Amino acid sequence: MALIEELREAVVDGQAKLAVAKVTEGLEDGIEAGRLLREGLIQAMAQVGRLYEEGEIFVPEMLVAARAMTAALGVLKPHLVEEGVTASAKVAIGTTKGDLHDIGKNLVAMMLEGSGYEIVDLGVDVPADKFVEAIKAGADVVAMSALLTTTMTNMQVAIEAIKAAGLRDQVRIIVGGAPITKSYADEIGADGYAEDASSAVRLVKEVLAA
Repeated sequence: MALIEELREAVVDGQAKLAVAKVTEGLEDGIEAGRLLREGLIQAMAQVGRLYEEGEIFVPEMLVAARAMTAALGVLKPHLVEEGVTASAKVAIGTTKGDLHDIGKNLVAMMLEGSGYEIVDLGVDVPADKFVEAIKAGADVVAMSALLTTTMTNMQVAIEAIKAAGLRDQVRIIVGGAPITKSYADEIGADGYAEDASSAVRLVKEVLAA
Protein backbone atom coordinates (compact mmCIF):
# COMPACT_ATOMS: atom_id res chain seq x y z
CA MET A 1 0.00 0.00 0.00
CA ALA A 2 1.36 3.39 -1.07
CA LEU A 3 0.49 5.17 2.18
CA ILE A 4 2.38 2.70 4.35
CA GLU A 5 5.39 2.97 2.03
CA GLU A 6 5.20 6.77 2.33
CA LEU A 7 5.05 6.43 6.12
CA ARG A 8 8.15 4.21 6.11
CA GLU A 9 10.02 6.67 3.88
CA ALA A 10 9.03 9.63 6.08
CA VAL A 11 10.45 7.88 9.16
CA VAL A 12 13.65 6.74 7.44
CA ASP A 13 14.18 10.29 6.12
CA GLY A 14 13.51 11.74 9.59
CA GLN A 15 10.51 13.82 8.50
CA ALA A 16 8.52 13.88 11.75
CA LYS A 17 5.66 16.12 10.54
CA LEU A 18 5.16 14.00 7.43
CA ALA A 19 5.29 10.77 9.47
CA VAL A 20 2.58 12.13 11.80
CA ALA A 21 0.51 13.24 8.80
CA LYS A 22 0.77 9.80 7.18
CA VAL A 23 -0.21 7.99 10.39
CA THR A 24 -3.19 10.32 10.79
CA GLU A 25 -4.18 9.82 7.15
CA GLY A 26 -3.85 6.05 7.51
CA LEU A 27 -6.08 5.98 10.58
CA GLU A 28 -8.66 8.16 8.82
CA ASP A 29 -8.58 5.76 5.85
CA GLY A 30 -9.43 2.91 8.20
CA ILE A 31 -6.02 1.20 8.27
CA GLU A 32 -5.56 -0.65 11.56
CA ALA A 33 -3.15 0.99 14.00
CA GLY A 34 -1.43 -2.38 14.49
CA ARG A 35 -0.74 -2.59 10.78
CA LEU A 36 0.63 0.96 10.65
CA LEU A 37 2.91 -0.01 13.54
CA ARG A 38 4.10 -3.35 12.09
CA GLU A 39 4.37 -2.52 8.40
CA GLY A 40 5.17 1.17 8.82
CA LEU A 41 7.12 2.08 11.94
CA ILE A 42 8.72 -1.26 12.86
CA GLN A 43 9.83 -1.95 9.28
CA ALA A 44 11.13 1.63 8.97
CA MET A 45 13.27 1.28 12.11
CA ALA A 46 14.57 -2.09 10.87
CA GLN A 47 15.60 -0.34 7.65
CA VAL A 48 17.27 2.47 9.63
CA GLY A 49 19.22 -0.17 11.56
CA ARG A 50 20.35 -1.85 8.33
CA LEU A 51 21.41 1.46 6.75
CA TYR A 52 23.42 2.30 9.87
CA GLU A 53 25.16 -1.08 9.90
CA GLU A 54 25.98 -0.74 6.19
CA GLY A 55 27.52 2.70 6.81
CA GLU A 56 24.91 4.48 4.69
CA ILE A 57 23.77 6.66 7.60
CA PHE A 58 25.33 7.69 10.91
CA VAL A 59 24.16 8.41 14.48
CA PRO A 60 22.70 11.91 13.73
CA GLU A 61 20.51 10.53 10.91
CA MET A 62 19.54 7.58 13.07
CA LEU A 63 18.52 9.96 15.87
CA VAL A 64 16.41 12.10 13.52
CA ALA A 65 14.68 8.98 12.14
CA ALA A 66 14.02 7.73 15.67
CA ARG A 67 12.47 11.09 16.60
CA ALA A 68 10.18 10.92 13.56
CA MET A 69 9.15 7.41 14.60
CA THR A 70 8.48 8.59 18.18
CA ALA A 71 6.28 11.44 16.92
CA ALA A 72 4.26 9.07 14.73
CA LEU A 73 4.01 6.52 17.53
CA GLY A 74 2.57 9.21 19.82
CA VAL A 75 -0.41 9.47 17.46
CA LEU A 76 -0.75 5.69 17.16
CA LYS A 77 -0.56 4.74 20.84
CA PRO A 78 -4.19 5.46 21.88
CA HIS A 79 -5.42 3.51 18.83
CA LEU A 80 -3.09 0.59 19.60
CA VAL A 81 -4.55 0.46 23.11
CA GLU A 82 -8.09 0.47 21.68
CA GLU A 83 -7.19 -2.39 19.34
CA GLY A 84 -5.59 -4.31 22.20
CA VAL A 85 -2.18 -4.38 20.49
CA THR A 86 0.35 -5.25 23.18
CA ALA A 87 4.11 -4.78 23.22
CA SER A 88 6.20 -7.88 22.60
CA ALA A 89 8.11 -7.33 25.89
CA LYS A 90 8.88 -4.68 28.49
CA VAL A 91 12.39 -3.22 28.56
CA ALA A 92 13.66 -1.08 31.48
CA ILE A 93 16.57 1.09 30.38
CA GLY A 94 18.87 3.50 32.19
CA THR A 95 22.42 4.73 32.60
CA THR A 96 24.17 3.41 35.68
CA LYS A 97 24.66 5.30 38.93
CA GLY A 98 26.98 8.29 38.51
CA ASP A 99 26.59 8.43 34.73
CA LEU A 100 24.65 11.37 33.23
CA HIS A 101 25.24 10.62 29.54
CA ASP A 102 21.93 9.86 27.89
CA ILE A 103 22.21 10.30 24.09
CA GLY A 104 23.09 6.64 23.49
CA LYS A 105 20.52 5.44 26.01
CA ASN A 106 17.82 7.60 24.44
CA LEU A 107 18.61 6.33 20.96
CA VAL A 108 18.46 2.70 22.10
CA ALA A 109 15.14 3.39 23.86
CA MET A 110 13.65 4.99 20.74
CA MET A 111 14.91 2.21 18.46
CA LEU A 112 13.45 -0.43 20.78
CA GLU A 113 10.13 1.38 21.09
CA GLY A 114 9.98 1.64 17.31
CA SER A 115 10.58 -2.11 17.15
CA GLY A 116 7.47 -2.86 19.20
CA TYR A 117 8.79 -3.03 22.77
CA GLU A 118 7.31 -1.24 25.77
CA ILE A 119 9.99 1.03 27.22
CA VAL A 120 10.40 2.00 30.86
CA ASP A 121 12.99 4.79 30.75
CA LEU A 122 14.61 4.98 34.18
CA GLY A 123 16.70 7.97 33.08
CA VAL A 124 20.29 8.70 34.07
CA ASP A 125 22.27 8.07 37.28
CA VAL A 126 20.12 5.04 38.10
CA PRO A 127 20.92 3.28 41.41
CA ALA A 128 20.83 -0.51 41.61
CA ASP A 129 17.57 -0.61 43.56
CA LYS A 130 15.74 1.21 40.73
CA PHE A 131 16.67 -1.60 38.33
CA VAL A 132 15.43 -4.11 40.95
CA GLU A 133 12.13 -2.22 41.28
CA ALA A 134 11.68 -2.21 37.48
CA ILE A 135 12.01 -6.01 37.38
CA LYS A 136 9.48 -6.35 40.20
CA ALA A 137 7.17 -4.14 38.11
CA GLY A 138 7.37 -6.58 35.22
CA ALA A 139 10.40 -5.68 33.09
CA ASP A 140 11.47 -8.64 30.91
CA VAL A 141 14.77 -7.02 29.95
CA VAL A 142 17.04 -4.58 31.79
CA ALA A 143 19.31 -2.51 29.55
CA MET A 144 22.17 -0.65 31.25
CA SER A 145 24.39 1.96 29.67
CA ALA A 146 27.63 3.60 30.83
CA LEU A 147 29.95 5.99 29.03
CA LEU A 148 32.67 6.22 31.68
CA THR A 149 35.12 3.65 33.03
CA THR A 150 34.39 5.05 36.49
CA THR A 151 30.64 4.31 36.22
CA MET A 152 30.72 1.02 34.30
CA THR A 153 31.56 -0.84 37.52
CA ASN A 154 28.08 0.09 38.79
CA MET A 155 26.67 -2.34 36.21
CA GLN A 156 28.13 -5.15 38.29
CA VAL A 157 26.73 -3.57 41.47
CA ALA A 158 23.26 -3.53 39.88
CA ILE A 159 23.52 -7.15 38.69
CA GLU A 160 24.60 -8.27 42.16
CA ALA A 161 21.60 -6.41 43.64
CA ILE A 162 19.28 -8.16 41.17
CA LYS A 163 20.77 -11.51 42.19
CA ALA A 164 20.44 -10.65 45.91
CA ALA A 165 16.77 -9.84 45.35
CA GLY A 166 16.28 -13.32 43.87
CA LEU A 167 15.21 -11.91 40.49
CA ARG A 168 18.10 -12.88 38.23
CA ASP A 169 16.30 -15.85 36.67
CA GLN A 170 13.30 -13.83 35.57
CA VAL A 171 15.07 -11.10 33.61
CA ARG A 172 17.50 -10.72 30.74
CA ILE A 173 20.24 -8.13 31.29
CA ILE A 174 22.04 -6.38 28.43
CA VAL A 175 24.77 -3.74 28.66
CA GLY A 176 26.38 -1.20 26.35
CA GLY A 177 28.31 2.05 26.13
CA ALA A 178 31.70 3.27 24.93
CA PRO A 179 33.98 1.49 27.46
CA ILE A 180 31.99 -1.76 27.56
CA THR A 181 33.17 -4.92 25.81
CA LYS A 182 31.71 -8.37 25.36
CA SER A 183 34.31 -9.81 27.72
CA TYR A 184 33.31 -7.29 30.42
CA ALA A 185 29.63 -8.18 29.89
CA ASP A 186 30.50 -11.86 30.35
CA GLU A 187 32.64 -11.10 33.39
CA ILE A 188 29.84 -9.29 35.26
CA GLY A 189 27.22 -11.89 34.33
CA ALA A 190 25.16 -9.94 31.77
CA ASP A 191 23.23 -11.85 29.10
CA GLY A 192 24.61 -9.79 26.25
CA TYR A 193 26.47 -6.73 25.01
CA ALA A 194 25.48 -4.35 22.23
CA GLU A 195 27.93 -1.89 20.72
CA ASP A 196 25.25 0.42 19.28
CA ALA A 197 21.50 1.06 19.10
CA SER A 198 20.99 -1.07 16.02
CA SER A 199 22.66 -4.14 17.51
CA ALA A 200 20.78 -3.52 20.80
CA VAL A 201 17.46 -4.14 19.03
CA ARG A 202 18.78 -7.41 17.61
CA LEU A 203 20.26 -8.39 20.98
CA VAL A 204 16.96 -7.90 22.83
CA LYS A 205 15.26 -10.23 20.33
CA GLU A 206 18.05 -12.80 20.80
CA VAL A 207 18.08 -12.79 24.62
CA LEU A 208 14.28 -13.02 24.80
CA ALA A 209 14.31 -15.98 22.42
CA ALA A 210 17.09 -17.77 24.35
